[in-house]
Amino acid sequence: MNAIDKAAARRAFDAAADGYDAAAVLQREIGNRMLERLDYIRLTPKRVLDLGCGTGATLERLAKRYRRAEIIGLDFAPAMLSHARRRGHWLNRPRVVCADAEQLPLADDSVDLVFSNATLQWVNDLDATFGDLLRVLRPGGLLLFSTFGPDTLSELRAAWAAVDQGEHVSPFLDMHDIGDALVRARFADPVMDVERMTLTYADIRALMRDLKQLGAHNALAGRARGLTGRRRLAALAEAYEHQRRDGRLPATYEVVHGHAWVTAKAQRQFATDDGVAIPLEAVARRRSAAGGKG
Repeated sequence: MNAIDKAAARRAFDAAADGYDAAAVLQREIGNRMLERLDYIRLTPKRVLDLGCGTGATLERLAKRYRRAEIIGLDFAPAMLSHARRRGHWLNRPRVVCADAEQLPLADDSVDLVFSNATLQWVNDLDATFGDLLRVLRPGGLLLFSTFGPDTLSELRAAWAAVDQGEHVSPFLDMHDIGDALVRARFADPVMDVERMTLTYADIRALMRDLKQLGAHNALAGRARGLTGRRRLAALAEAYEHQRRDGRLPATYEVVHGHAWVTAKAQRQFATDDGVAIPLEAVARRRSAAGGKG
């Protein structure tokens, strides 16, 4: 798949930070539905990670739900975090960390719940990301996430295809591929489902303005550089008009929901010339438990 240019994506989100909340109607609704799912999950976390917290819209609600837990917001866009760190009461601001979801600066077994709303579509190596999330989650911990599937912005993708052969919309992963990645990472009891949500616009300029305000620019590494000319934009608008229904232009989002648990983790191993070894400290623990006998 065409990789995400992380530097370009970060610049786009930084530029969008001040106006993000006004445009993030869909993201806010998805976040609300994710929070409702927690009503049916028995979990009392000590530490919660909001992965890809953006401006921190859910940080306060997670703090209210889990009043005794430490809530941490992580995002790779500093300007987004400048808004997130102002959430809550001035005596109890959330902790925020500026980092990439693919390079978590967190200790092993340090988190009980990872909550991630509309973020995983911005990672390039989902297998490695799930592996790292498994690392930071404690046994008994939960990963709850939403992301977008391949039918997302299908109307915009089709309109661009009528104009040129370039990559303008991210090739989102299928729900089943995401579930398979959870299994490969050794998460337990993964559950996946999908729902479709549609926003409508008066014209394509309103849609493009929304995407820009969200920071959802085309950040694909193989994207065409430079400005899009008026002629191509006019051709795009004309192609999109074929999608108009009841006087409005639709923008479909395939919202993928998933959650999975962490069970007892397998003993960490590493390769040697003679076979496989386990860390020395694990051997020491076993000897101690056995009364010091070999």
